[in-house]
Amino acid sequence: MDDPVNHFENDLLAALSDDIKHISPKYFYDAPGSALFDQICDLPEYYPTKTELSILSKNSGAIAQHIGPHAELIELGAGSLNKVRFLLRQLESPTAFLPMDISGDHLKAAAKDLQHEFPKLAVSPIVADYTHDWSLPAKHPETQRRIAFFPGSTIGNFLPAEVDNFFANCAKHLPSGALLLGVDLLKSPQIIHQAYNDAQGVTAAFNLNLLTRANHELNTNFDVSQFEHWAFYNAPLHRIEMHLVSLKKQEIQLKNQVFVLEEGETLHTENSYKYSIEKIQTIAAKQGLKPGPVWTDPNHWFGLLWFDIPDFEITKGKNYEGYLE
Repeated sequence: MDDPVNHFENDLLAALSDDIKHISPKYFYDAPGSALFDQICDLPEYYPTKTELSILSKNSGAIAQHIGPHAELIELGAGSLNKVRFLLRQLESPTAFLPMDISGDHLKAAAKDLQHEFPKLAVSPIVADYTHDWSLPAKHPETQRRIAFFPGSTIGNFLPAEVDNFFANCAKHLPSGALLLGVDLLKSPQIIHQAYNDAQGVTAAFNLNLLTRANHELNTNFDVSQFEHWAFYNAPLHRIEMHLVSLKKQEIQLKNQVFVLEEGETLHTENSYKYSIEKIQTIAAKQGLKPGPVWTDPNHWFGLLWFDIPDFEITKGKNYEGYLE
């Protein structure tokens, strides 16, 4: 059985051993980190969540029609399950809801709360890392199709090769299904920059919590007070970068090894790429997904994009770039 602590330890060892130190943002999401992210979503500067919720509020009926009756909904990176409620209230006779997230305690508590609101719905939380583990249970007997719901801007945290792999996994594991994907769109760099540098410092606390988690779970000796949150928009690459900057030369102990961090050296904790609608559709089409409707806000800051997924065995080796206009 996979041990998430071992994954964290191995990835942090690899990061500290590298000249350019980088670790996956998935390690933000222990229980305290997940709670901090919920706070971020309510910040005045953080537009993605509010914008996406407004899109869902206005368009959940139309989206539910595309999902269709007797669907099984799988939410990837489910978090607090706030967004999916808009869809569940509109769906016709959904057969099951499978929220998947790496933060087990947070997920189970959110799923229990959701089950009270939808007592007739089969809610089955899956504690897993959807970037690697796509072990899904057998379909409910009455399920007509499986729909993956991947809200937020998490697709932007993936490196380009990881985006390709994500769409390939959707094509492989959801044949004859569909994907509803949240995408943070290109916009003014100032708007993006403010979203990751809030005045209250909640994003800074969220970033620094990764070090607190390492101290707690891996017995490292990070002095959190000697690190600073740093986030900026890298315009040529269309991405926000988040770093933890060492404020002095220090030695970090992990698994009987000692790593030196120089003053000003950083641990790169997150990328958040911003896309045009056309760009992300083209990437998905190369993996066999067929682009469909797009729902967005009046400012075109955020988009919910629909992709149909043909049967993988039938379309193996093909792509749907020809569907793009």
